[in-house]
Amino acid sequence: MATLCQAIGLEGSGVVSIVGAGGKTSLMFGLAHELSESGQSVLTTTTTKIMLPNKAQSRHLILTGSLPVFTDNAKKFLKKDRHVSAASGLRPATKDKLSGFSAGFIDEIVQAGLFQWIIVEADGADRKPLKVPAKHEPVIPGSSNWVIGVVGLKAIGKPLHPDWVFRHKAYASITGLSQGRPVTLDSVVQAVIHPAGIFKGSPPQAHKILFLNETGNPDLSETGKSLIKKLRKSPLDQPISRVVMGSPLENRAVAKRLDLSPGSNLS
Repeated sequence: MATLCQAIGLEGSGVVSIVGAGGKTSLMFGLAHELSESGQSVLTTTTTKIMLPNKAQSRHLILTGSLPVFTDNAKKFLKKDRHVSAASGLRPATKDKLSGFSAGFIDEIVQAGLFQWIIVEADGADRKPLKVPAKHEPVIPGSSNWVIGVVGLKAIGKPLHPDWVFRHKAYASITGLSQGRPVTLDSVVQAVIHPAGIFKGSPPQAHKILFLNETGNPDLSETGKSLIKKLRKSPLDQPISRVVMGSPLENRAVAKRLDLSPGSNLS
């Protein structure tokens, strides 16, 4: 077993965009904590919307749509801590949801050079364990070096229904699975590899990482291994650099890398 960063293969510095299903926020802050505790500067943010982070997730929050204001505040916070969160502001009529930046604004923050790592929640899933994007999703900055697509293993075997699958009609369209039928491994494979699937819009230079979320249930490991076996036999129009299985909800999350190479051990 490895830390999240080790399993995913984050090295050096760069922009990490997280897309796909529920668990993205926990994964974002899990990665941020690992990186900042190792002494690296980290920004956590979004191009969609996220809940207002609690103090355990992030102690410093910048709310502004102005790059100069963001830069000034970031410099002040970085003198105290290595992890800062930011968004453009509170969503109208809410007290606990934040509106994200545009993808272009994230690219401008990259150019400012204040952070070694920028981790972006670039998709929404209404906390459902499985999804495929709508036409306007995901919103991935062009500067992204890694794109992590999250799949919740607990959705497999559950009915194709809004309770389990966000954008369930789009999921039915690209996978061929009828609404109300149990979600199959084959349909999840299609959701992963289809051009309109969870990695849609990934920049060509980005490493694509598939994250299989166990949500703290080790019994789902066998489901994850079965999914990998299916992926090995499928043509990958969108090459996946690696597959990682773990649970970002744990206080000290650990994960394991699974090899897509034919014949490799999945034990």
